[in-house]
Amino acid sequence: MNHKLRWPAAAAALAIAGTGLAAAQPAQPAHPAQAKPRSCPVLEISQGWYGENKARLQQLIDDYGRCGDHRKGRDKPVAVFDWDNTVVKNDVGDATMFWMLRNSKIRPPRGGDWRTTSRHLTAEAAGSLKTACPTGVRTLPTGTDTRCADEINSVYSEGTTTSGGTAFAGFDHRRIEPQYAWLAQLMNGWTTRQIQTFATAARAENLAAPIGAEQQVGSGKATGWVRYYDQQRDLIRTLQKAGFDVWITSASPEPVVDVWARGVGIEADHSLGIRSVTEHGRLTSHLKGCGTVADGDDSMITYIDGKRCWINKEIFGVRGAAAEKVQPVHRRQVFAAGDSDTDISFLRDATGLRLVLNRNKKEVMCRAYDNGDGRWIVNPMFIEPKKRQVAPYPCATSAFTERDGMSAPVRRADGSVVPDQRDSVYPS
Repeated sequence: MNHKLRWPAAAAALAIAGTGLAAAQPAQPAHPAQAKPRSCPVLEISQGWYGENKARLQQLIDDYGRCGDHRKGRDKPVAVFDWDNTVVKNDVGDATMFWMLRNSKIRPPRGGDWRTTSRHLTAEAAGSLKTACPTGVRTLPTGTDTRCADEINSVYSEGTTTSGGTAFAGFDHRRIEPQYAWLAQLMNGWTTRQIQTFATAARAENLAAPIGAEQQVGSGKATGWVRYYDQQRDLIRTLQKAGFDVWITSASPEPVVDVWARGVGIEADHSLGIRSVTEHGRLTSHLKGCGTVADGDDSMITYIDGKRCWINKEIFGVRGAAAEKVQPVHRRQVFAAGDSDTDISFLRDATGLRLVLNRNKKEVMCRAYDNGDGRWIVNPMFIEPKKRQVAPYPCATSAFTERDGMSAPVRRADGSVVPDQRDSVYPS
C-alpha cells in the first residue's frame, strides 16, 4: 500500500497548535527517552502519523506501561479500540452481510413475518420485504434473486425501502442503530461457529481484493475490500507488550469481530460486539442487553452510550444501571480510539489520550477539535484519507443527535456550547 502522508514540519506544528492538540501533556515518564531501557516497547511505524501524534502515543505508553511508574501497584491500564474504520479500513459487518447476500445465507423470518426480525422495523419495510422475498424456503435465494437481495440491502445499508420508505422507527438514537443491529438479527438460525465460517470467507475475499474493488450485491455494486491499518496493528502490539489490557468494541456482530480481531492479536474474550440471545445453540433475532436493558428487549447495542455500558460491564465488572454511567477515574480506560459519533461516549471516558481518525463525523470532530482537556489527538485515515472539510463543523447548532433523533448543539460537561470548529487535520 502506497499511502504515505508527508507533513511539512512547520505546517504540522502550526495546525496542531491551532487546534489545541498539543496542550495538556501527560505526566513526565518515569524513564526519560534517553535513559529508557531497550526492553521498553516502542512504536515502530512512523508513516501516516500526523504531527506529534506518534510521540504523544509513545509518551502514553511510557507513562502507563511497564516501564513507567504512573500505575505501579495498580491494575493493568486498559485501552479500547473501535473496530470498523478505526483498526481496519471499511466495515467488516458490511463485508459479512454482502457475503451472506451473495451466497444465499439469510434465513426467512419466522412465519414469514419480517417484523419478527426487529422490533424497530416499520410496517412499510416489513411489507416491502415480504413482497420482494419468497416464503417456504430454507434460505432466501439472494444470490440469484436480485429483487429480494436489493430490498434487504436497501433496508440494511440505507435504512429505507427500495421505494424510499423509512425502514426503522421508535428507537433511542444514543443506544442503538437498528440497521447495524439488523445484521445480527438476520443471523437468526445459524450457530456462532457457522457465522464465524461466513465471516472467515468474507475476510479472505475482502483482504485479497484490490483497494477500491467493488462486488456485485443484488443488482448493484458494493464496497468489496477491507484492509488492516498497519499503524493500528503496531499500536495494539506495542500497548500489549507494555502491559496494557487491550480490547475491541464494535457495532458489528461479535462473532464477526472475533474472526477479524485475531489478525491484530486480540482474542475473542477481549472483543465486544453485538451479542445475540441464543436458543438450543443457535442465534436468535433477539439481542443481549446491558445496564437497565434486559436480554431480548433489543433496544441497546454497542453503539454510543451502549458502548460505554458494555465496556463498564464486561471490562470493569459494573452491573445494573450503574453500567450506563460514567465511572470513577480508576474504573475507566486510559486510552481509547475511534472514528465516528458512534464512539463518542467511550472516547470521552478515556482518562489519558483519545485518538480520533478523521472521517468528518460531526460530533466527534467537534469534541476532538474543542479539546478542552488537551487529551484529544486527531489523525487522518491511514488509507484514502479524507480531504479537508471546507465548511466548519456545526457544533453550536446541529452536530449532536438527541435520543429522539433531533439535532442539537454539542455541549461540554459544564453545559456550555462548543463553538463551530474548522477542520485542520487532513493530508496536505
